[in-house]
Amino acid sequence: MAASDIGIDLGTKNCLVATQGKGIILSEPSVVVYDKNTERIRAIGEEARQMSSHLNSNLELIWPIRQGVITDYVVMEKMLKYFIQKAAGHRGIRKPRITVCVPSGVTEIERRAIVEATYQSGARQVFLAKAPIASAIGAGIDILKPFGNMIVDIGAGTTDAAVLSVGGIVIQNTVKVGGDNFNQAIMTYVREKHSLFIGEETAENIKHHIGTVIEDHDGRTYEVKGRNVVTGLPKVAILTADEIHTALKDVAAQVVEAIHGVLEKTSPELAADIVERGIVLTGGGALVGGMDALVEEETGVNTNTLPSALTAAIEGTCRYADVMAKIEAPR
Repeated sequence: MAASDIGIDLGTKNCLVATQGKGIILSEPSVVVYDKNTERIRAIGEEARQMSSHLNSNLELIWPIRQGVITDYVVMEKMLKYFIQKAAGHRGIRKPRITVCVPSGVTEIERRAIVEATYQSGARQVFLAKAPIASAIGAGIDILKPFGNMIVDIGAGTTDAAVLSVGGIVIQNTVKVGGDNFNQAIMTYVREKHSLFIGEETAENIKHHIGTVIEDHDGRTYEVKGRNVVTGLPKVAILTADEIHTALKDVAAQVVEAIHGVLEKTSPELAADIVERGIVLTGGGALVGGMDALVEEETGVNTNTLPSALTAAIEGTCRYADVMAKIEAPR
């Protein structure tokens, strides 16, 4: 891939844009602020996020992608064009070849909408890379060889579990469970057990500091501030890692169930490869404490979280077109 070509990881929560050799050149939230009076978009990305806590009744916060599904095509197209043009403008890129990373469960209608929006943004050629394939390439896995490899990408809105071989997906399972569900589970637990309202940003911080899907033996704690459910007044509570384990276990079980579903349908030959090579976890959700240990315990297969779990998909997206071109290359 030439340096002028770009890759885009169009995520539920964040959009990453990168070029091979240059790395990530843009990282912004996948959100817009819509003005209902003028019926126009007021802000996109980071600017929209900064406005999110100061909106009046005329302004609406829109996340056009939820749980890996495009819920607002018009807004998605405008957001995608904005990110592409912003990235291209900074780099002086003209008519780039663009690869967009999408969830493996994306529908044909959604694929066409993304491709059309990308072409309208000035692309000379467009490729769509399914998240498991992009993540596997970013993880350094040679997906072209005739061996079974299992990759599990736990994003903000979806979890993609897939077995890959010879450049394609043999078996896959996409479930609408991810990092956002972990956050919601924490918010619900804190409200019910501590009578405390907290926001999603606070839940994210809790997950980052003491989040775990296995039992915690270190006695870690975290102070959290919010609003008392009963009195409406400010309140402080001390949470333990074991409490967060309790809050997250049901969501974690759904992720494990998705992995089980793929393994159960895998042929004996590919299953043998996976036992030998192990399961690789990527995506922000893979960074929740103990996720790899839980998957290994429940499946009996060696499991590792990629050190570059947050960037594997975008790194693989940048290399996707060149890797896949080798399948059709003359031998």
